[in-house]
Amino acid sequence: MGSGGGASGKKKSREGENAVKKRAPHIKPPFTLGELRKAIPRHCFKRSLIRSFSYIFFDFTIASIFAYVATHYISNLPHNLAYLAWPLYWFAQGAVMTGVWVIAHECGHHAFSDYQWLDDLVGFVLHSFLLVPYFSWKHSHRRHHSNTGSVDRDEVFVPKRRSTVRWYAKYLNNPVGRTLTLSMTLFLGWPLYLAFNVSGRKYERFACHYDPYGPIYNDRERFQILLSDIGIIAAFYGIYNVILVQGIVWTLCVYGMPLATVNAFLVLITYLQHTHPSLPHYDPSEWEWFRGALSTMDRDYGFLNKVFHHITDTHVAHHLFSTMPHYHAMEATKAIKPILGEYYQFDGTPIYKAVWREAKECMYVEPDEDSNDKGVLWYNNKLE
Repeated sequence: MGSGGGASGKKKSREGENAVKKRAPHIKPPFTLGELRKAIPRHCFKRSLIRSFSYIFFDFTIASIFAYVATHYISNLPHNLAYLAWPLYWFAQGAVMTGVWVIAHECGHHAFSDYQWLDDLVGFVLHSFLLVPYFSWKHSHRRHHSNTGSVDRDEVFVPKRRSTVRWYAKYLNNPVGRTLTLSMTLFLGWPLYLAFNVSGRKYERFACHYDPYGPIYNDRERFQILLSDIGIIAAFYGIYNVILVQGIVWTLCVYGMPLATVNAFLVLITYLQHTHPSLPHYDPSEWEWFRGALSTMDRDYGFLNKVFHHITDTHVAHHLFSTMPHYHAMEATKAIKPILGEYYQFDGTPIYKAVWREAKECMYVEPDEDSNDKGVLWYNNKLE
């Protein structure tokens, strides 16, 4: 993963290094959201039902081919070769299904079609297949977009303040500790967030994406949360029947491990979009939606950018115009970059290096001691 080779790869690498050294601007930008919108060609905001469905068809075609190869060929390989082939399948299938996840996520933003009911139907089916409670996550994710960059009201990957860092953090601030922490975060972070709101916003009582009466949701949303739970139950029932026919090992290899890979990719992508030494966070005295939306980072995953439908390298544009279809996001990003100027944040650091660096340097946020902007908080890692 990461930027490509040659001069282009070196250029992106230098840009990534510079992004770390230079903080993003945190004052009110000299342009407006309307000016950014006017710079984007009008067709970028149009949703095509045929084109949107074509991406689903393509992704499931590739996923079906991978599954066919796995079930008809990998399972017949000698054990020593199968041990090598299965992880390759899990990675490839997980990457493709992450693309499906992204399309379902677009349904939640009403970026799939002009029909809200169709968006919800498609998103509900796709996310349930991936064991995601569609409406539950749709509503909490909308609140994330409404409160990005706020240390009090953002919904996910909310950074710790210095005073809330646990006593044992200093014992994990080493290569072994970071490896364990990252492994737990990548492979357990998503289900823990859904079930226990781990890394999410603090509520006055226990918060859970499966609880229709939880504090995350209001009265108008509770029935849809119940529908999401029914979708998950139906998916588990389907998995149970597959296990009865094919066995638990087959189901785990063909479906379970690719799904775990999807969850890991999802956490990795989201974490790196909102965690970076250059990005500011704001307390209530400074936060406003526009500045918060600009406090996000585009990343380069190499060929996986396309597999992930460019949710990775057009995330800034996505936060500014979340109803825009993913297939127009690259064009929109190119259109607004000249206006954004230094407010546009991109880091071309190879992903494996970036996630290690962020885990090391971004432990908590605090204001600069010598700054008058005490409501602007920056990442730090100094532990006594």
